Amino acid sequence: MTSQRPIPIFDGHNDVLLRLSRRESADAVSAFLNGEEKGHLDLPKAHQGGFAGGLFAIFVPSPERKSAASNAPKASDSPIGNDPSPPAVDMATAQQTVFAMASLLFRIERESKGRVRVCRTTADIELCLDDDVLAAVLHIEGAEAIDENFELLDVLYEAGLRSLGPVWSRPNIFGHGVPFRCPSSPDTGPGLTDLGKALISACNRLRILIDLSHLNERGFWDVAALSDAPLVATHSNAHAISPHSRNLTDKQLAAVAESGGFVGVNFATSFLRPDGRRDKDTPLDLIVDHIAYMIDKVGEDGVGLGSDFDGAQVPSALGSAAGLQNLVEAMRERQFGKALIEKVCFRNWLHVLERTWESQATAAKLATKTKTKTRAKA
Repeated sequence: MTSQRPIPIFDGHNDVLLRLSRRESADAVSAFLNGEEKGHLDLPKAHQGGFAGGLFAIFVPSPERKSAASNAPKASDSPIGNDPSPPAVDMATAQQTVFAMASLLFRIERESKGRVRVCRTTADIELCLDDDVLAAVLHIEGAEAIDENFELLDVLYEAGLRSLGPVWSRPNIFGHGVPFRCPSSPDTGPGLTDLGKALISACNRLRILIDLSHLNERGFWDVAALSDAPLVATHSNAHAISPHSRNLTDKQLAAVAESGGFVGVNFATSFLRPDGRRDKDTPLDLIVDHIAYMIDKVGEDGVGLGSDFDGAQVPSALGSAAGLQNLVEAMRERQFGKALIEKVCFRNWLHVLERTWESQATAAKLATKTKTKTRAKA
């Protein structure tokens, strides 16, 4: 009797490239493809848990974190507190890191012998799902590497960049990230700069997904006013359940819903818990609580998963990507039907990516058809 194939999961955020980048180059590729005990995500763990693909983040650590231990979490895993924003990162350092991590992802693809594929369209992702190939989408968390003329943005797009967070939780030339505070409103300071607003227009032009997860509330509303794409927070939770500054208020969730947008629920315990604490004994049901709340506020077509694997502490009942079907089972126990579980696990991500990435191409095709019909009538 063959075992049932696990429900595939497409995930909105992981930091495995950051974890792997802290080791020797050849070892990094091997560690991902062959697996290892430490870390949340590698290819064997992905296969075990049904992790079918996701947005693979490039993150530039803040200066004081360069010498951190290889298994140290990002500040997104910080305990409850009111720490000031980390210092800014200079462009040269950021570009060096972006090139190195992008290169690492491309080497993983090349040496995987067809088991991992960097995807640039939703058709690419769907083909990976059909072929049981891990689908990796290139994402940058914090735009410190992008120049004021957006020349590198064009280059990175051609290389495969399809998702960008204008800021991480620190200031840069584009805007102000939300600091890690609990309890706290996400309204923590100024929003986008004029250059940040121009970046939003540039991303719309290229159809690069704009990730709202680390923007403060004013930055969120700046994007909402400017962008013609669905509003997407790749890895954020409900502020009504966990009053962390990184989480979204009901008013923000209403704006996401109105835009036909999307929220990926984050597994970081500090963003799940009402007390904002890091605690590996956080129950798995609390993730389901956030999913259910988001469904109520955004709609069942606008909610998915954004794990923050390898960037945060997650509940021990999940453990790593290998335990993702435990979350699926928790949704079943909460009386989520099969169709809804599939939406949350992967279908909603595919739909919002298609609407974000393909809308310009679709519009161009419609314009061409209209011109053709007009000429035919003439």
